[in-house]
Amino acid sequence: MPLLPESPDPRFVLARDNIRIATYEFGDPAGQPVVLVHGFASGGLLNWHHAGWTRVLGRAGFRVLAIDQRGHGASSKPHSPEAYSMPLLVDDLLDVLDTFLIDEALFVGYSLGARVGWQASLDLPHRITRAVLGGIPDGDPLTRFRIDEARECLETGAAPTDKLTAAYVSMASGIRGNDLEALISLVEGMRGGAQPDPENPPQQPVLFATGSEDAILEKSRTLAASAPNGTFFEIPDRNHFNAPTSKDFRSAALAFLTAN
Repeated sequence: MPLLPESPDPRFVLARDNIRIATYEFGDPAGQPVVLVHGFASGGLLNWHHAGWTRVLGRAGFRVLAIDQRGHGASSKPHSPEAYSMPLLVDDLLDVLDTFLIDEALFVGYSLGARVGWQASLDLPHRITRAVLGGIPDGDPLTRFRIDEARECLETGAAPTDKLTAAYVSMASGIRGNDLEALISLVEGMRGGAQPDPENPPQQPVLFATGSEDAILEKSRTLAASAPNGTFFEIPDRNHFNAPTSKDFRSAALAFLTAN
């Protein structure tokens, strides 16, 4: 017997700017909806299905909807930086909710997906009722990302000299199906946009979770303290890249999502 349910084929939602957003449904169609939004250079299946989240949430009776954000997975991957911004990513989420006739949803996001969740919780307070935001600090963690070096790597194969840029390029390039040009354009398009601000936190119940070995741990803890209904969970023995695979993280998230 397989440990994970079979991966469903994607169903596509047409965003308002004609970008196709891939979605994947799991669990009880009549259950409470929970939307899963992945991190940078990942995908709905990789971040959530392969890491066991869809199984755990499905067994708990939820209607689980994972999405591939634009530029990722089976979704459209435009190469123009103008195709990427925080408002566009939040609009994509709203278009998915509207297409599936979901009035209210729980939200689980990691890294980039958590940043989208923070903004969506502010912009759509009557649609996002409770959120789990993993691996999220304040500010923009990719301001150090050298777009010029990443594009040089794409064009000539020259390895970036900046360590952070090299790490992200290596990680993104190593995942099957990724389009590096689209991902670089995403970083460029989102640079300078809306960022998590401790002075303006979501009002909904929010669980913040960050790995004990993640460099952003204390910044994430500080961000959680700014939210009036925020709680914090330190994911033991996990860094930024492997935190979504943590059973402890899944258990803490499930307890939070099922709390009264």
